Amino acid sequence: MSGFGGARTISRNSRLFKAAAATVRRKQQLRAHSAVAYATVSPAPTTGHEDELQLNHDNVVDAAIGGKRQLARERLQAIEKVRPMPSSLMDTFGRHHSYLRISLTEKCNLRCTYCMPAEGLPLTPKNHMLTTPEILRLARMFVEEGVTKIRLTGGEPTVRRDLMDVISGLNELRPLGLKAIGITTNAIALKRKLPMLKANGLDQLNISLDTLDAHKFVLMTRRPGFQNVIDSIKEAVALGFEPVKLNAVVIKNVNDDEVVKFIAMTKDLPIYVRFIEYMPFGGNRWNEEKFVSYKSMLEMIKAEYPTVDKLDDAPNDTSKAYAVPGFAGKFGFITSMSEHFCGTCNRLRLLADGNLKVCLFGNSEVNLRDALRSGVDDSLLLETVSAAVKRKKARHAGMFELKNMPNRPMTMIGG
Repeated sequence: MSGFGGARTISRNSRLFKAAAATVRRKQQLRAHSAVAYATVSPAPTTGHEDELQLNHDNVVDAAIGGKRQLARERLQAIEKVRPMPSSLMDTFGRHHSYLRISLTEKCNLRCTYCMPAEGLPLTPKNHMLTTPEILRLARMFVEEGVTKIRLTGGEPTVRRDLMDVISGLNELRPLGLKAIGITTNAIALKRKLPMLKANGLDQLNISLDTLDAHKFVLMTRRPGFQNVIDSIKEAVALGFEPVKLNAVVIKNVNDDEVVKFIAMTKDLPIYVRFIEYMPFGGNRWNEEKFVSYKSMLEMIKAEYPTVDKLDDAPNDTSKAYAVPGFAGKFGFITSMSEHFCGTCNRLRLLADGNLKVCLFGNSEVNLRDALRSGVDDSLLLETVSAAVKRKKARHAGMFELKNMPNRPMTMIGG
């Protein structure tokens, strides 16, 4: 929706009003709030939108002539009734965090080279991991504060025995404002679970697949299972998950020669292949010689497919989206290293042990598990979360600095 969100309800015969409203729209940056779009003139300096609403009020009332003044005032009153309340999930840079990623486990049935050391990792004791009731209580608190999307990660989330209980519990939060429930999985054990996952409320699916070569799959993951993943992708498409997203971490001289092959998959399958720039994490032995920038990948693609269309990206998208004309699917690039998107970051991460990370690459965490188990109420938990959010930095340190900074292995964060 554009303009004042409800401007179309004003008589189309009012040419003066429409011209004035169009002028205002060109000058203001638009943002949607609670399914009602209204103009944002500048980032709110504190917690409210009073200045924005007042300016909208002045512009509309001045423009509404020919008997339309009262209608404009009524529209503005409707906007004021649904304006967002100050949020505990707003940081000091004006970023509202509406996306929560919840790691369900540190365990994984693969040993991907970029994710964990070959020898594996020491796991957190079971009694230190969040229980399902604890996950759902924290999820409810976040949703009540404005989170609209939750994604379940790991480790590998499908190895958690009560995964269906978690998803069905999250599904009950939709009346509170939750709009999307997703999962990121390696899909080794996914296919047979898909129908029940969908029935319990799962509506978004990301599958990690870094190669289309069965032998290379074993080398990269240190485990078999390639055909399981391919079968899961086909089943997900057949069940109507749209789009099925494929995440491929691209590493120089390992799988960068397969970028074009992944694009070919999008010809007939309505999937969204996302190439992820190789990122430094604990234990993955990152170095710049293994790094492939998204621009290099795009050049490879254009050498095979000279005409590609740049698609529109939503304000908080992590991926730059493209498509080959006429293909059923699309592709994109997650450019965390070469062109970070920290300025529009809306994500928080709740780890399996109950720690909260406000930045994927930050090494500071806040323990919510112990506070939860001490018997504190949600208001005190929320104060802890809010304080952590407000300490979030403007951006990450950059890949050359990150490689020397301590951080958890990816499998213990969940991406």
